[in-house]
Amino acid sequence: MRAEAFPEKGWGLTNGMITAHPNGAQGGGDIITVEKFRNFWLSVDFKLTPGANSGIKYFINPGTYRDPSIGCEFQVLDDDLHPDAKLGVAGNRTVASLYDLIRADKPEGLMDKYGWNTAWIIVQDNHVEHWLNGTKVLEYERNTQMFNALVQYSKFAPNEGFGNFEEGHILFQDHGDRVSYRNIKIKKL
Repeated sequence: MRAEAFPEKGWGLTNGMITAHPNGAQGGGDIITVEKFRNFWLSVDFKLTPGANSGIKYFINPGTYRDPSIGCEFQVLDDDLHPDAKLGVAGNRTVASLYDLIRADKPEGLMDKYGWNTAWIIVQDNHVEHWLNGTKVLEYERNTQMFNALVQYSKFAPNEGFGNFEEGHILFQDHGDRVSYRNIKIKKL
């Protein structure tokens, strides 16, 4: 169910910072933009807690798939303590990766594990880049044979057209773990 207001439970809003609170099934659900975006630059600071899992999803189109939050995802995860980091293929579920599709190439020491980090997602037509703390960690082209092949070998294979929509919403995932976000900026390109 989509609400036009900030969730009354599961998330906190303090001094411009939103925080998903750990509460399992009692969570507030995901936060999704009202507007859809096509070409954009998103910048957001995020802060993990030990074992936390969340994500910044884009090209979300509720009603297209059985799960309304299916879309491309900049993974936000504690790679050392969350078991999902060991699943998938060759690290494609670790922080800053395109979840379950492409592993982020992160130099050692790039991230402040439990401090503030900055994610950028840049989309220009079919070209997409993920940046972490000012370093580009992956890029890919949507709507290509290679991208579609990656999707076919991922958990998203049953979702026809995954990641290839012209536009979609941006979503902050409530995965039942404490993760904070601040300085959220979205600029249309």
